[in-house]
Amino acid sequence: MKMSQREDLCGVQLTGNKARKLEFIMADVVAQGCDCVITMGGIQSNHCRATAVAAKYLNLECYLILCAPELEIKDPGLVGNLMIEKLVGANIEMAAWEDFAKFGAWNLLNTMKQKLAKKGRKPYVIPIGASNTLGTWGYIEASREIEQQVKQGCFETAFDDIVAACGSVGTVVGLSLGSQLSTLKAKVHGFCVGEETNNCYKYAQQLLDGLGAGLSSRDLLHLQDAKGLGYATSTNKELAFIKEVAETTGVILDHVYSGKAAFGLWKDMKKNPSKWEGRKVLFVHTGGIFALYDKAKDMSSMVSRCRRLEIDGCLPAKDASHPW
Repeated sequence: MKMSQREDLCGVQLTGNKARKLEFIMADVVAQGCDCVITMGGIQSNHCRATAVAAKYLNLECYLILCAPELEIKDPGLVGNLMIEKLVGANIEMAAWEDFAKFGAWNLLNTMKQKLAKKGRKPYVIPIGASNTLGTWGYIEASREIEQQVKQGCFETAFDDIVAACGSVGTVVGLSLGSQLSTLKAKVHGFCVGEETNNCYKYAQQLLDGLGAGLSSRDLLHLQDAKGLGYATSTNKELAFIKEVAETTGVILDHVYSGKAAFGLWKDMKKNPSKWEGRKVLFVHTGGIFALYDKAKDMSSMVSRCRRLEIDGCLPAKDASHPW
C-alpha cells in the first residue's frame, strides 16, 4: 500500500518542505532583529522562492544568489520559481556553478553579507535548502504530525517505510530522527537528486553531530541515488513518468525533487520487489510545482493540444435575456 503525505499543499507560495524548515529559521531571523535574509540555490531553487515569499510575509528584504552554468549566466526572465521571486521583489544575483565549486556556498554568501553589513544592514544568512540544525527541527516536528495522524486514524495503517527526495538532506534527517523519537519507528529512505550518496551521508552526519544526536547517518538513514543526468536535469523517461502520474492520479510531481524520488522508488520496486513486498510505504511529496514550468518545451510533445470547438450550424444564437 502506498500513500502520499502532501507537503506540496501547505500553501500556494510556500509549497513544500521548505516552509517547515523556514518556520524555525525565520523565527530566529526575527529574534535576532535582522532586516534582510540571504540565501542561494540553483536557478529554479524551490528554497530560494520560498525564502523570498517568507521574507515578504515578515517585511524583510531578500537577497538571492542563483547558480547556473557559466555559459548560461543571464537573466532567464519570468520562468518558474523566478517569476514568483521577481513578483515579490527579491534581489537576485547570478553566479556560476564553477564559482560555487571553487569558492563554496558559505564564502559566496558571506561575501554578500559583508557587502550588506557595510551599508548598515543587518543580514541573516540561510544555508542552501535551509538545511542546518535549526531547520532540521521542521521535519522532526513533521514526524510528530504524521504520528498523530496515524493515531487519529487518518491513514488506513501505520508505516514501515517513509520515502522522500534528498537534496540538502535536512528533510530526511529530520524525518529519521522524528520517526525514531516517536512511536512511528519507520525506516526513512532518501532518494538523492543531486549529490552523490556518500556526500549526502556526510552532510547528514554533520547535521546529526550538530544536534548532538550521537547517531551514525548510515545506521539511521538509507540513501539511494536518483539524480539521473544530474540536479534539475531530466531524462525523457523521468518526464514521461511525471506525466503518467499526473494523468493517472491528478498528483503533480516536480522534475527536480519529488519526480526524481518517485521515479527512483518505482525503479527500485521493479528491480527489487522482495525488498518492498508487503511493506506499508509513506511517500512524502516535498513540493516544487513552479519549477516544472521550466520544462514546458520538453514536455509539450507529451501532452494533448487544444482544438477549435466545432459548432453545429443548427445551434441557435444566444437569447439576449440570458446572461450566459
